[in-house]
Amino acid sequence: MLLILCLILCANGAVVPTYKMNDGFRMPAIALGTWLGNNTKPSTDDVEKAVTWAIEAGYTHVDTAWIYKVEQQVGRALKKFKREDVFITTKLWNDKHARSSVIPALRQSLENLQTTYVDLYLIHWPVGQFQNGSYDSTDYLETWRGLIDAKNAGLTRSIGVSNFNQQMIDRILENGLEKPVALQVELNLNLQQPALLNYCKQKNIAVMAYTPFGSIFPSKAKETSPPPRVDDPAMVAMATRYNKTVPQVVLRYLVELGVVPLPKSLTKFRIEQNVDIFDFSLSEEDKQLLKSYDKNYRTIPQYKWLDHPFYPFERTETK
Repeated sequence: MLLILCLILCANGAVVPTYKMNDGFRMPAIALGTWLGNNTKPSTDDVEKAVTWAIEAGYTHVDTAWIYKVEQQVGRALKKFKREDVFITTKLWNDKHARSSVIPALRQSLENLQTTYVDLYLIHWPVGQFQNGSYDSTDYLETWRGLIDAKNAGLTRSIGVSNFNQQMIDRILENGLEKPVALQVELNLNLQQPALLNYCKQKNIAVMAYTPFGSIFPSKAKETSPPPRVDDPAMVAMATRYNKTVPQVVLRYLVELGVVPLPKSLTKFRIEQNVDIFDFSLSEEDKQLLKSYDKNYRTIPQYKWLDHPFYPFERTETK
């Protein structure tokens, strides 16, 4: 891949790669995700504990967003560690797409996080929507200019996008604007997006993967969700060969695709397991099996924005 790889030694002895982004800064190759889902309301310290455990286990990257409503908990956890030792990603929500709204929105996130800057600030969705539910038709190019303003103001080191498609990124570049350093999208066994990954590799844009486990857990899967599940015999046998768990194998596969996975958990031992994926490599045979599970199946299609002019996904995917 075009991103340059280096290794850092974490507190627990795990060797975690970092990728050199196209602006020269480095992004750790795995992050703790902090989105708990639309139907989960965190307690006052669930996420604070999770972030604390994660950093103690060797994570050096935490991914959050204003809309997750947990930035304050993330901030409390981060105060326990050296700021320069943790890479922080957060995101701009859809009701702050006006260029003039970006810096005030980021300042609010910085106050929540108890820091003077973030390492990476993303446009969460290209879809603008006011708090009353009506659509904001602000061009995402104007929103992107707002992120450039925020970077120039020293409030974020790097800027990127989330849930944008290739054509949207091309439009940013065609307008002579700064190249995003990262694209965050859903990516898992059922949605591997090889064309998009190849595009980002060519453009030297890092790819971050939310919902990296997709539908492997039966409690999260729909009846129509494609296989595999965490108890699939082939997956269990594969994990056993590496003395790992099935979720660890899935995360390792994403890393070998050149992707930065964002696994989320509120359970200490799972958080510790999820970062323990950098001491083995998958065989070509196993990677081919994992590749075969790609069904272009999206778990978060956001149908509610289907008629928005900047809806980013192929509408045929929803049929």
